[in-house]
Amino acid sequence: MASVSFNRFIYFVTVVDLGSFTAAAERLGVAKAVVSHQLSKLEEELGTTLLIRTTRRLRTTEAGRRFYERCIVILREAENAIHEVSSEADAPVGTLMLTAPLDYGAKVLAPVIALYLERYPAVRANLTFTDIQFDSVENELDLSIRVGWLEDSSAQARRIGSFEQHLVCSPAYATRIGPMDHPNGLENADWIANSALKEPLRWLFSKSGNEQIIISGKSLVTANGTDASYVCVLAGIGLAVLPDYQVADDVRDGRLVRLLPDWSLPSGGIYAVYPPAKFRPARVRAFVDLLVAAEEKRKR
Repeated sequence: MASVSFNRFIYFVTVVDLGSFTAAAERLGVAKAVVSHQLSKLEEELGTTLLIRTTRRLRTTEAGRRFYERCIVILREAENAIHEVSSEADAPVGTLMLTAPLDYGAKVLAPVIALYLERYPAVRANLTFTDIQFDSVENELDLSIRVGWLEDSSAQARRIGSFEQHLVCSPAYATRIGPMDHPNGLENADWIANSALKEPLRWLFSKSGNEQIIISGKSLVTANGTDASYVCVLAGIGLAVLPDYQVADDVRDGRLVRLLPDWSLPSGGIYAVYPPAKFRPARVRAFVDLLVAAEEKRKR
């Protein structure tokens, strides 16, 4: 059987509902000849007669009555589907499928998620906090948060914030290595190397935008991610470079010490990466708006 045009269902149902080709044409805003042609093509595609036409009346065949009843169900479901999708475009509904690095997820995203779910009760969240970068299409993700430097320049991404990198250690370890005012003193320190980074022991320090120096450290411990490095630093094993959002509270409360605060390290970006699509659901737009606001507040 040849494929049947969905639009012809609408022509057929309208004709049966109004009992007239002329009335159906007026309702649909087309010429009567168009309606007649569409119905003839529908019967041809189905290989059966749906309507009996006489000069005085129009009636459905037995097959036409059965087909009409099924068409009513199909068109109602289509209308409901369109309404559901259109509503989703206007108001946050459904499940937000989100992935983010574990450290950023724990420190920044979790409070934003709590606010998001409170503000939009029709939304649920499916969260994956990991340093593994998933394919958004294959894993049916609404949104991926990437921290650092985007490698794929073709990605549909929005920069929503930035972070600084701070060199930190425990107070006990700071006492062991003594006062330091220049990065040269770091080469013999005990570094915790984050294996998730391309060059975990090579760092560019800058001061006042003019003086720069590259330091190559020596690792005492290699950790398999930012969180593992963070735990090792808290334990007093050595020093490490960690994002400001992860260590800010610890530095403020004295659990960690920021070394060489007059020297800066390269800053990184925080990105919302979207799957390739022309339109984004309201649940995604609403969440990104809240995250942008949280990033702006964090940087004040």
